[in-house]
Amino acid sequence: MRTPVESMVAKRLDSCLARRLMILRLRILSSLLFGFFLVSIQSLTAAADVIDGWTVVNRDGDLTIYSRPRKGSSIMEVKGVGPINAPPIAVKRVIDDTAEYPKFMPYVVETKTISRVGDTQRVGYQRLSPPFVGERDYTVKIRCETKLCPTTGGTIYCNRWESANDLGPAEKRGVTRVKITEGSWLLEPTTDGKTRATYTVYSDSGGGIPTMILNAANKTAIPKLFAAIRKQVTLAKYSRKDP
Repeated sequence: MRTPVESMVAKRLDSCLARRLMILRLRILSSLLFGFFLVSIQSLTAAADVIDGWTVVNRDGDLTIYSRPRKGSSIMEVKGVGPINAPPIAVKRVIDDTAEYPKFMPYVVETKTISRVGDTQRVGYQRLSPPFVGERDYTVKIRCETKLCPTTGGTIYCNRWESANDLGPAEKRGVTRVKITEGSWLLEPTTDGKTRATYTVYSDSGGGIPTMILNAANKTAIPKLFAAIRKQVTLAKYSRKDP
């Protein structure tokens, strides 16, 4: 049982901690809103550059970020297009190596392959732990397609995914279930043996995040994703020659 002095000290500590947490939350929100402001300004300056509904919203070195509205939704669809210094087959091996995601993919802490049909289809589960917003998880169905590139004669690879939570684990306490997530990786060979990669995603991130901040976060996350892929593909195991 606490003495009056101990109780008073505990109350002061609790008050101090609460005040610091509030200040931290305000700083985080201010940073996110400032980031959104910058993205909005970039969107206005690039508004003339619109192709098939896609508007350039940011350029990060050799990476271009686009967005476009989705009918009936306030959440924007976003896309990143940029080169990767490796052939498409090596990049595809990185993207397909989901077991390694917790080691190099931003915020991914758990992955699990639920089922697989040859090299053309699989169902996979992922759990993410992004900062400040709490853990999120989802199950997706992935379809893998290939076709011949008419300009280089190489192979174009495309992985498309969509939500399939009914095929994965049940919802977990303390983890927000992402209901909407769909997108694709398109890997096209270039004439110099490298890859032109296009990443497209549309996701509600499980809700609980203001749409304004979510749209800004989706755009700013793409450079981190490309950086992770570009670094991982340099590992020798992804450049092996097929027998």
